[in-house]
Amino acid sequence: MQYNVAHLLKGPTGAERRYEVREEIRDLDPDLEPISPLVGSIKLMRTSQGILVTGKLRTTLEMTCHRCLEPMIGEVQIELEEEFHPVARFEEASLDEVPDEDDDEALLIDEHHVLDLTEVIRQGLWLAAPMEALCRPDCAGLCPRCGGNRNLGECVCDEVVMDPRWAALQILLSDESKSQERSD
Repeated sequence: MQYNVAHLLKGPTGAERRYEVREEIRDLDPDLEPISPLVGSIKLMRTSQGILVTGKLRTTLEMTCHRCLEPMIGEVQIELEEEFHPVARFEEASLDEVPDEDDDEALLIDEHHVLDLTEVIRQGLWLAAPMEALCRPDCAGLCPRCGGNRNLGECVCDEVVMDPRWAALQILLSDESKSQERSD
């Protein structure tokens, strides 16, 4: 996902180029598991300080359901809006100075005038992926006692194990029910 932007940097402010993206991203991040290529469109526009990249991209990721821990597939969409700044400057291209706090290494155009979107897209996918992915909205999750997947059927684990802190209350409740039975 690299673009040579030398012509844009030499051009006037407001000059732009548009690209359709269809990129395999399987090796983008070892913890991301894309199922389909990254597709969408981006626009590169010359600004007074560099190149503004905007666009919408989408892909499908394999994730784990946070309730039942089963593998699932979910679509992820990212919207890009980042300004990249050149490391090397052209004499014929007038660019404004960039404040030091805006110098992010992922947003630099290298000395060969190549703009690399790889890190921005990697970060964007992590931000766009759901924090608590669900295989379906009504996922029943796992049984807290035996760990069985409740989506596959009712749990058949043994009687509920009582928390020992509630044992005294349970004795009182059972004594009360016995006294009510005697009075009836």
